[in-house]
Amino acid sequence: MPKKVVPETERLRRRPTRRGTVLSEELIVRTALRMLREHGSAGLTARRLGAALGADPSTLYRYFAGLDDLTRAIGEELMGRALDSWTASGKWRADLRSLGLAIHTSYLAHPQAALLTASRVTGRPREIEVDETILGILRGAGFGDADAVGLYHAFIDLALAFAALDAGALAVKDEARRADENMWTSTYARLPSETHPHIAATAHLLADRMNLSAYPIVLDTLLDRAQAQLAAVRRQAAGSG
Repeated sequence: MPKKVVPETERLRRRPTRRGTVLSEELIVRTALRMLREHGSAGLTARRLGAALGADPSTLYRYFAGLDDLTRAIGEELMGRALDSWTASGKWRADLRSLGLAIHTSYLAHPQAALLTASRVTGRPREIEVDETILGILRGAGFGDADAVGLYHAFIDLALAFAALDAGALAVKDEARRADENMWTSTYARLPSETHPHIAATAHLLADRMNLSAYPIVLDTLLDRAQAQLAAVRRQAAGSG
């Protein structure tokens, strides 16, 4: 049976840790992010986290039900950072685009954490705030509820899918990543046109583009579709009126 999490009002230690630090959920999450960046997901254990905090590993359970609960808190932190970096303009398409890019950027700032959390649903306040914001933008733009939910689903899954994909490239060792990136010039660019005419014709373009994220392009494609969908709804409403 999982241990009961201590209520938030009772979590603060009466004494600092042996390193002189008063623990908090925020500090634990920040420390976990640092450990993920330095050691990857395999290095995030209660024992290592306790050592990094200068506290007994069991202290973690005053704040989280376990490492899985901590994982959700890390995901929420990345969502919260995205929202904090974003400013609404009042124009629905521009707001969705900038929020999507903010989410993508927040996750790529912590690739190991992105791989660990991009597929999770945290149910925590900051994630809920992001979801409420996206749905509010869509419904405020004039999308019906069913269309708003469908677009929200596509929008958030697209952002997180590309976050995981692009984080995977960043999470590998530098030498391996450089070898992958150089493949477009070391291998693809040298393929003969006799056997691979289409690759040979576009090799210089592939080399320029393929090491960049396709997320902005695909995001714009989704938003183009949403804009056309909304225009059709408005035309239909005007015609029936």
